[in-house]
Amino acid sequence: MKNTKTLDASYGQYAGQELEELITAEEIDRRMAELGAEISELYKGKVPIFIGVLNGSFIFFSDLFRKLTIDGEVDFIKISSYADQTKSSGTVLLLKDISCDITGRDVIIVEDIIDSGLSIKFLKRRLEESNPNSVRFAALLMKEYTKVDFPIDFLGFKIPNKFVVGYGLDLAQKLRNLKSVYAFK
Repeated sequence: MKNTKTLDASYGQYAGQELEELITAEEIDRRMAELGAEISELYKGKVPIFIGVLNGSFIFFSDLFRKLTIDGEVDFIKISSYADQTKSSGTVLLLKDISCDITGRDVIIVEDIIDSGLSIKFLKRRLEESNPNSVRFAALLMKEYTKVDFPIDFLGFKIPNKFVVGYGLDLAQKLRNLKSVYAFK
């Protein structure tokens, strides 16, 4: 049975909004194991660099990384296209760049959600400028309507066009700690 939560007054303009569990913690854990096995098989004998997109991917990144049976390096990049809103601003800002040299390396970008596709396209262009051997993408969620002109290689779940929180995804920096993914009703 899926859970629901009602936001209290501490959520300001969102107080009284109801959240509906979309993906349970158990479903997420099962999918992380599958993705970890798939990545480990593809990169057997290699040491890829996993680049987590902050802040939203940190829980997904951590859980996925622990499911791997291969070695990997870790780095982070921070971008923003939402500020504290529930819709993308349409502009991507680079807030923190990677610190490793990815030239000639296999790179896996780990993202929490692919919504409009704007952020992931920005990341692809930005990282390909450094001439890596390959750039692949792992995303926990992708909205059903999203169109990108390249594959999302390791995808957790396709979801409907709803604003979601939990499992690292936030609403104005809150609700990241929910173990499941919830959608606004």
